[in-house]
Amino acid sequence: MKHLTINDFIFEWGSRTYVMGVLNITPDSFSGDGLAEQKLETILKQARDFVEAGVDILDVGGESTRPGAAEVSVEEELDRVLPVITTLAGEFKTLISIDSYKPEVAREAVRAGAAIINDVWGLNVDPDLGKVAHKAGAPLILMHNRSNPDNAAIKEKLGGRYVGVQYENLLEDVKSELLDSVALAHQAGVADEQIILDPGIGFGKTVEQNLELVNRLDEIRELGYPVLLGPSRKSFIGYTLDLPPDDRVEGTAAAVSVGITRGADIIRVHDVREMIRIARMTDAIVR
Repeated sequence: MKHLTINDFIFEWGSRTYVMGVLNITPDSFSGDGLAEQKLETILKQARDFVEAGVDILDVGGESTRPGAAEVSVEEELDRVLPVITTLAGEFKTLISIDSYKPEVAREAVRAGAAIINDVWGLNVDPDLGKVAHKAGAPLILMHNRSNPDNAAIKEKLGGRYVGVQYENLLEDVKSELLDSVALAHQAGVADEQIILDPGIGFGKTVEQNLELVNRLDEIRELGYPVLLGPSRKSFIGYTLDLPPDDRVEGTAAAVSVGITRGADIIRVHDVREMIRIARMTDAIVR
């Protein structure tokens, strides 16, 4: 697996776990950390805290992905994320990723300073996003996603989860559909070394399926691509421990630790300082 170089930053896959910190510029984030109505200085403070803790990537998103969330127009999403990305790029050397499946948003975000494109739909909503990544030379994160509002169930304390989602064979289905996304990326001109895979923890999977995916993450990595794992504060933790999103740090830590032992290259988290320590300790044991 080739190393990935972005600007002056080199991802040496397998050498350590890289940490992506979540900046949700939304009013309705499932994790309770939405920043859309906060002043830019508040968002910058969170970013500074992440950078001081040692985060590798700042992931900026302007549309909630929680079950049942309302869609956001291109214009509104751009209004949310562009000022943040422009400011972050001007203040930090830390890599920035844009969490969006819309080509127009990704294109403008890259122009503003984002270096990575994170598509939660794996090019299945708009394959043209692959062309944006290719033209910009931006690495592309392809996530597996079978989210369907018909399978969403919501509890007041614990939030949304997916129920009754059917797979013929969970791991084989996820791997096959991820490779379908890879094929779309290839058609757009994106090279293998620019592709990162995400099994989509929490996206169209039941609690039990999410637990199995974390435990068998090594089978995703055997596809030959670096793997991003995003278990942070997800409902499978909440429903397992009967805890709300703001009280899932220990559950997240457990999922992150197991994920790293199974080969996760990047972890996408909200509690950056704590998870960096978890990652460093787990790396010291298993790498």
